[in-house]
This record gives sequence, structure tokens and C-alpha cells, in this order.
Amino acid sequence: MVPQGSRAELEFGGPLGAAALLLLLPATMFHLLLVARSGPARLLGPPPYLPELEELWSPWALLLCLTWLGLQATLYLLPARKVAEGQELKDKSRLSYPINGFQALVLTALLVGLGVLAGLPLSALPEMLLPLAFAATLIAFIFSLLLYLKALVAPASALAPGGNSGNPIYDFFLGRELNPRICSFDFKYFCELRPGLIGWVLINLALLMQEAELRGSPSLAMWLVNGFQLLYVGDALWHEEAVLTTMDIIHDGFGFMLAFGDLAWVPFTYSLQAQFLLYHPEPLGLPLASVICLINAVGYYIFRGANSQKNTFRKNPSDPRVAGVSHLLPYFYLLYFTALLVHREARDEQQCLRKYGLAWHAYCRRVPYRIVPYIY
Repeated sequence: MVPQGSRAELEFGGPLGAAALLLLLPATMFHLLLVARSGPARLLGPPPYLPELEELWSPWALLLCLTWLGLQATLYLLPARKVAEGQELKDKSRLSYPINGFQALVLTALLVGLGVLAGLPLSALPEMLLPLAFAATLIAFIFSLLLYLKALVAPASALAPGGNSGNPIYDFFLGRELNPRICSFDFKYFCELRPGLIGWVLINLALLMQEAELRGSPSLAMWLVNGFQLLYVGDALWHEEAVLTTMDIIHDGFGFMLAFGDLAWVPFTYSLQAQFLLYHPEPLGLPLASVICLINAVGYYIFRGANSQKNTFRKNPSDPRVAGVSHLLPYFYLLYFTALLVHREARDEQQCLRKYGLAWHAYCRRVPYRIVPYIY
């Protein structure tokens, strides 16, 4: 019998791939941070310079990261507007999750606003991005180690499908335990949306404020980046319950992959657009901005509708709203373009035959299929 997590089932190239990613993911993040603030901003070139340890390490940055995590953990523990049940586990039980992420976003905004009014130097935050990213990476490594050690004493029913291969490097990276908890505090669920996404919005805001200090007012492009990305984060936290049906929650263990992604990768790389605009201002006129807003609105409509349907189907495949598509209308483009391409191919066939004659017959003998190999 082949155990779960056997070599044949390992992802990311197995232990060697996991070991490489343990180094490549943080290195890529720091490369992006360095490139964004450099003059040429060449993504594919070498970094403009290699920072010294003194530039990366700051006890104040570590304290700020820990304070941020403590604040978000406190907001997580506040009474929730709703408590939702997760998907059924191996032992047929279901875990409970507080649905108060949007509440945490609003309270964080109020606290930050009060802090700024009281003199909080939020605009100084961009100058600390490198040490903050270093501190977040350090926290992710230590946190992942503690999660790995905790999983060693977890029952077999609590382990994730793929994170119990027996290889310590691979399991450390992918995560052994599916839902590591202390009492009702679910570490994976907490990290999935709270510290990283809200931290991303905070970094964007700090970059906007620093641009206002440098240039008198934020650029229109900076306003749009902040607005669009705030909409995305607000949407994710408003629909927080939908995360309970995602692969991260129901399948993946909680190890370095998710811990680093949630705590470091998301806030420091998802804010790259705002970082770039601070160091490389881009003029943007109102007409083009209006077009960008329209495209964003259409994209958001599609994004929200598709994700809502996926979540509905995952929770209840028999839900009449998604249980079978019995109408032809959603397939209009498929049917239309299939007919269009077949008809156009037939016209091309006749034109090429008239133009090339016997040479076209010779070509068709060598290339017998018109659109789909071995079918048509």
C-alpha cells in the first residue's frame, strides 16, 4: 500500500523543489522590492545592489510586525457577526470559523486614522519595507518550524493529504497539519486573509501618503491603484466565508508555503504597483483613467460572479442556481465561434484551391486535418 504523500504524489518537485523554493521565494521577493525602487526597474536583470545585513535587520521592524500580528489576532477574537462551519473533515466533524474579517478591516482603518491624526508617521513606512519584509520572512520561518513541531504530535486524522510524506524539508514547506489550532484560534484561517491582505492595504496607503509629501498630492495613478486594490481586499473580507471552500483551507497543510505567502509575499509583492509609482511617477489623464475604471469594473463583475458561483457549487452542488446549465445563452460564444471558424475554414479552402490548384492538393495530402488534428 502506498502511503499518502508518497514520492509519486509529491508536488513542487519533491524535497529538492521544496528546498529550492525555501530560498527562491524570499530571494524573489527581495529582488522585486529592490528593483521597484531602482532607477531602471529592470525585472529580469540583476538587482541594483545587494543590501547589507544592517539594512535588512531592524529590531523596530520586528517589533512592528509582531505588534501588527497581535493587533489582527485581537480583532480576530472579537465577537463575530456570524460563525460559519467549514467543510466536513476526515473524522466527519466540522470546525467553526468566525466571520469578522471585514469588521477587522474597518476597525483597523479607524485605528490607523486615529493614529495618523495623533501624529503617527505612516508615510515613513515605505522607507522600512526592506527590514519589514526581512522581519516578516523571519517570522514565517520560525512560525513554520513551530507548526511543524506541533504537527508531530497531531493525530493522523488532523494531517493534510499531501504534507505527511516523511521528508522533513518537504513537509516543513507544504505543511503537515491541515487545521492547526490552539483552542478555537485557527492559525491558517487567521493568516489566510487578515494580516497579509490588510497589511497590503496599509502599505499602499503609506506609499500614497509619502507620494503626497514628496509631490504635493498623490497622482491619479496612485489613487486608482489604492482604490482598486482596496476594493479587492474589501471584497475578499466581505466574502470571507467563501475561503472555507478553497484549496488552501480544505486541502493544503499549513507550512512555510502558506505562512510565507500570507505574512510576507502578499503584503510586500502585491503592493509593487504602488511602490513602483512612488519611485517612477506615471502621468495619467482623466480619459484614460475613465477607461481603466471601466475595464476594472467589468473585470470585477466577472471575478465576483465567477467566484460566487464556485463557492455556491462547492458548498452545495445541488443548489438550483448552479446545478446544471440548461440554457443555451451562456454557450453563445462557443457555438458562434465554432460555426464561424468552420465556415471561414471552408471559404479559405475554396480560395486556396482556386489560387494554388495542384499545389494545394499536395499540401492537403501532407496536412490532412483542417482545424483539429485527427478530428477535423
